[in-house]
Amino acid sequence: MWLRVSCNLAFDIEIPTPFILMLRPRSGAQQWVERDEFRIAPSIPIIEFTDRYGNLCQRFIAPQGNLTIHTVSDVKTSAFVDVDFNAPFVEIQHLPNDVLCYLLPSRYCESDRFNDLANAITVNKIPGYQQVFAIEEWLRKTISYIPGSSVYPTSAIEVNQKEFGVCRDLAHLGIALCRSLSIPARMVVGYLHNLKPMDMHAWFEAYIGGRWYTFDATQLGLKGGYVAVGYGLDAADVAIFNQFGPIVNTTYQDVAVSQI
Repeated sequence: MWLRVSCNLAFDIEIPTPFILMLRPRSGAQQWVERDEFRIAPSIPIIEFTDRYGNLCQRFIAPQGNLTIHTVSDVKTSAFVDVDFNAPFVEIQHLPNDVLCYLLPSRYCESDRFNDLANAITVNKIPGYQQVFAIEEWLRKTISYIPGSSVYPTSAIEVNQKEFGVCRDLAHLGIALCRSLSIPARMVVGYLHNLKPMDMHAWFEAYIGGRWYTFDATQLGLKGGYVAVGYGLDAADVAIFNQFGPIVNTTYQDVAVSQI
């Protein structure tokens, strides 16, 4: 399916402020970006770079005053989420080097604290896809997905304790549970067709059977329409924007996804 995804942001800048953005999706195995538009006003020098996870990032210093950012991309992505209950667990010694980092605990995914819970959730499941599917189902039944209930990133331990959260919170707990079983898992941020309420979205992927599979406990009956913008260990790696210095006022944010 072809999707047009867009994000518009506006800020009120009190003093010159360094920014790093992550708003441009890149082509890869699961999506193809045919057209990409990026505009910023006022016109200022921008440096684009690729971070250690392969995400496209833009850095600049925003001058005092009003700052507006507009991005739109036409992306071909699957209308379905791949499912393979026979996808096996990949032994550590056979994992690609660039996947190994997704086995480790991280700031918001304290996977070294969840071994007992992960084993209880996945008891009698065949190692691999069936374990992650059981984790996804447990999240869906146990952790309430409440959009707008969390402003700041919440760690897996905190989410498990309070039993509710936004999309990134459920992803954090899912990632921690997977990693505690030695299944590589990573955070993904981007767009989702027909997401309600519409906003930027977060989900997680697990490396099973030699490839990455999508899991999203916030949605029933996954139907595809995902457009990834950033990948990382957790939310600390995939913020759509970071600003450094005094807090800036976000005066406008609009996210849209439409089929074309």
